[in-house]
Amino acid sequence: MKPRTADKIATGVIVTFASIIVAVLLGLLGFILFRGLSHISWSFLTSVPQTIRAGGGIGPQLFNSLFLLVLTLIITIPLGLGAGIYMAEYAKPGKITSGIRLVVEVLSSFPSIVVGLFGLLLIVNTFGFGFSLFSGALVLTIFNLPLMVRITEQAFRGVPKEQKEAGLALGLSKWKIIVSILLPVAIPNLVTGTVLAAGRVFGEAAALLFTAGMSTPRLDFTNWNPLSPTSPINPFRPAETLAVHIWKINSEGLAPDAMAIAAGASAVLVILVLIFNLSARWLGRVLYRAFTASKVVE
Repeated sequence: MKPRTADKIATGVIVTFASIIVAVLLGLLGFILFRGLSHISWSFLTSVPQTIRAGGGIGPQLFNSLFLLVLTLIITIPLGLGAGIYMAEYAKPGKITSGIRLVVEVLSSFPSIVVGLFGLLLIVNTFGFGFSLFSGALVLTIFNLPLMVRITEQAFRGVPKEQKEAGLALGLSKWKIIVSILLPVAIPNLVTGTVLAAGRVFGEAAALLFTAGMSTPRLDFTNWNPLSPTSPINPFRPAETLAVHIWKINSEGLAPDAMAIAAGASAVLVILVLIFNLSARWLGRVLYRAFTASKVVE
């Protein structure tokens, strides 16, 4: 077979498979949005769900998902950045470093339901945090931490060595080089990775079934005392997220419009994930251009 013919065949096969993947993705998104967009309204996004009557909404579940996202990022970002910086700049090659990388890779491949069961046994029962937003945030931190560590390590290792060597030549300390030279270059990739990890929080359900719970108390949005059981910002109250709500409606929903509610909630969830992914790419490009422009000016 001639090289040019083989190249055309290989290109055709690759394009075909890529087209199939794109078509499946667009078909799945189109199906979910087509079924759910007609059920989305302001009342649907803000009202409480109904158990046996029609007309319920997803207000508390949507708020729980957003609040859980904030709690998870507060815990995940410092741990992920610290571990990634250590692996990229401080860890010396050896068995210990290789073992840490192996643990991170194994942890990233764990099924979410296994992580949820681990959280149920350790965080909910042993530590006594119960079914709460805080327990769900800790479990999601375990779930997302490997991704943050890898992204941080790759972002710092992707900085040109010449910039680091220039800092060493100026007599800067290692921490000063990390903060002043490496971190500004790595920020676009770090922000992109953080937003992508945040998007995974919305779609997670299996781990939260065993940690955050499958119910939400009646919330008083005029009460902002974080220690009150009815306060929406109390991190130690049980909280049903949007993904868990979709699973619950499809499995045991009794309302006559349960399927419509599930379709609308699924569309909202897909839209949120798309917004986060598109925002990550846009924000990463903006930060990269801003940093490049600042370097040109200097």
